[in-house]
Amino acid sequence: MNLDNAGAARRLMARLDEFAQFTDEPGRLTRLYLSPSYRRACERLAEWMLAIGLEPEIDPAGNVHARYEGRKPGAPALMVGSHIDTVRDAGRYDGNLGALAALAVVEQLAESGERLDHAIDVVAFGDEEGVRFPTTMTGSRALAGLVPADALGKRDADGITLREALTKFGGDPERLFALRARGIAAFVELHIEQGPVLEAEGLALGTVAAINGATRLAATVQGLAGHAGAVPMALRQDALAAASEMILAIEARARKESDLVATVGRIDAEPGAINVIPGLVRFSIDIRAPRDEWRRRAVSDIATALQAIADRRKIDLVLAPTHEAKAYVCDPRIVAGFDAALVAVGQKPFHLPSGAGHDTMVMGQICPAGMLFVRCKGGISHNPAESITSEDCALALAALTRFVRDFRV
Repeated sequence: MNLDNAGAARRLMARLDEFAQFTDEPGRLTRLYLSPSYRRACERLAEWMLAIGLEPEIDPAGNVHARYEGRKPGAPALMVGSHIDTVRDAGRYDGNLGALAALAVVEQLAESGERLDHAIDVVAFGDEEGVRFPTTMTGSRALAGLVPADALGKRDADGITLREALTKFGGDPERLFALRARGIAAFVELHIEQGPVLEAEGLALGTVAAINGATRLAATVQGLAGHAGAVPMALRQDALAAASEMILAIEARARKESDLVATVGRIDAEPGAINVIPGLVRFSIDIRAPRDEWRRRAVSDIATALQAIADRRKIDLVLAPTHEAKAYVCDPRIVAGFDAALVAVGQKPFHLPSGAGHDTMVMGQICPAGMLFVRCKGGISHNPAESITSEDCALALAALTRFVRDFRV
């Protein structure tokens, strides 16, 4: 088989363009989980699967599956795929690339009549983005047997529950908790990087070594509001000035470790008048690292530094945890397999962490799992400007195909 099949890559890119037309909002790509456009995307993917002799299924959670049998029926399967839901006003490659690339790999095998010692389970997950409901990764969690007990009662912005949406979509809420996949030997996912590292390194592809764990905190800084003209600087308890110093301290701590990131993405100050000293500030803190011990240490250091600032400024500080997700270290055998595939297609191995969460970290709780990243222009993602080149797409497809063919159960 020609691993540098430019025709297969062109077909994949054309399908990604076509797929981008399935949207809930004309003029921009928004494909929410279980929406009408999500249904159309599932059905189109199923049509492509049928065209090469597969038997697609849209399961009770709204995932799309198709199995390409190995040399012996019933052989353990390598699951390959990604998600096909999007954020609002999305780019066309996040998730979709990995799902359609999985089909492209099988398509090449089917066209040449090649069977492997293992089966291949092509999958397109739903709800990785967690945009419609206050849940996330419902599709992969269902296959991993990890759906939260209260998931079906979660409501979207229109008050529709997940149970109601699944029923309308044609899914089966009652089977959501009994959907766990069987006979899966491993899971792999091709995905755009969603960051600028590969581009900065001048590399098309990179093996993901770990997916960052995350801690989110809500910070409340209570000072004392006062007249902007009447209170001397030395006597102020300015909550916004204190918060500003805290934000810089968060940034400084994150800069001490190359794979640690920390972000303050939202800040609100009250009373919000131009001539009043801010008395109350609330801001978010998001801390991520590929190793949980690094993240926990950073959280502790940041909490200590922020409290010291509050004490010195005579300000009250409350830090409340709002989210905690453990890091996932990609399976060493999967990492080695992708490294070998990179060498096979002419690129040196390169490891990097994923700062974003992915279905891989869910599937990794039931089987070995890993990821391959392809660079995206400017590191831009979750944005219409999201972009990859045809050449990088071809190389990524070649590497993924090599990995799939060389995989051993």
